[in-house]
Amino acid sequence: MKEFLLSTPAQATIWTAVLLILIVAGWYVAGRFRDRSDDNQPTASDLLTNFRELHHQGDINDAEFRTIKTVLGEKLQEELNGTDGKG
Repeated sequence: MKEFLLSTPAQATIWTAVLLILIVAGWYVAGRFRDRSDDNQPTASDLLTNFRELHHQGDINDAEFRTIKTVLGEKLQEELNGTDGKG
């Protein structure tokens, strides 16, 4: 048995299995962190409200606010339609 485990094909199979296990574990961990980070993202509506307050306070000018409103308006439309912009 020891001779078989030390042979080249057996070693290749063992290390391939170890590599696949590590890839699956890494994929699982990355997915968990990615899902968690999406929960903390403010919505386009929240961002637009914050930028509107900055505009009223004078921290951003009219042109900047219009640009931000245009970009966030598209994202808000996607949120309202139930899509996330992918596909």
